[in-house]
Amino acid sequence: MRSGKKLLAVCSAATLAMGCVLTALAQDTPQQGPVIRTQVNLVNLFVTVRDKSKRIVTDLKQEDFKISEDGQPQQIAFFSKEVTLPITLAMLLDTSGSEQYMLGAIQDAGARFLDRVLRKGDEALIMSFDSDVDLLSDFTDDRGQLDRAIRKARINTPSGGSIASNPGPIGSRQITGTALYDAIYLACNEKLNTEAGRKAIVIVTDAQDEGSKVRLEEAVEAAQRTDTVVHILLVADPHFGGGNGGVAHKMTEETGGRTIFVNSEKHMAEAFDQISEELRSQYTLGYYPSNSTHDGKFRKIKVEMSNHDLKVLARKGYYAPKE
Repeated sequence: MRSGKKLLAVCSAATLAMGCVLTALAQDTPQQGPVIRTQVNLVNLFVTVRDKSKRIVTDLKQEDFKISEDGQPQQIAFFSKEVTLPITLAMLLDTSGSEQYMLGAIQDAGARFLDRVLRKGDEALIMSFDSDVDLLSDFTDDRGQLDRAIRKARINTPSGGSIASNPGPIGSRQITGTALYDAIYLACNEKLNTEAGRKAIVIVTDAQDEGSKVRLEEAVEAAQRTDTVVHILLVADPHFGGGNGGVAHKMTEETGGRTIFVNSEKHMAEAFDQISEELRSQYTLGYYPSNSTHDGKFRKIKVEMSNHDLKVLARKGYYAPKE
């Protein structure tokens, strides 16, 4: 199942790119047969567009988009309204004490979200984090297994709540506090790093981190290096100091995701619905960077619309390959 899913994702993206390459070849060399050239620097962007009323716009064309990298205009090599490329999703649940009054609602809305967003070929994993980072379910398309994993989540206990039945590279890490950054870092580097296609992390948290071994910047970089979009449902209980909106916004803005503030059970369900809609209403843009240097450096990407009344949601950059 895993290998088949990866093959489908790679083939879907390759088909889009190959169509553009073959079209260009047909125009440039009409007297010769098609020559397939390997392109190693293709940059893929998954983009969501909303209007002034925050409604998702689904009828745009390639000419409506403009891309620049480090301030230099880039030529769009392929474009599509992406609805079929598989999604690989990691759901991260904050089980520190500050979420104790919302855990039931989080579990109900989270299970409903997965049932709605996952389609054939998609897979998800479930992790919880507090003073530990626990893998509750590895990647699967089994809705029953995912639902049971969500229901396993428990608010932090003295024993740490480790899931001994799920050994693996993540396992359980004993830390003092709430290991939000560590959870993101591990999900990206240990799990999402080898996946193809669309990758996203959905986190339910107040974005308060206490005791992670990695820094915020390292967590963001891990998501950027694995082309993973981070969405955060910011559940902030004023009894526990409220949420850290600055941290949440940095994570989501740098990776092309959204931060949605949640202050009630009703808003929780609505927020999950918004993320579900966005994951299923994206455009795919691809380009071959004019800067072909393999220096491993971070390149800033800017996606703009011809219609300036529209707002774009896309990642802010990527790391170039390194020789």
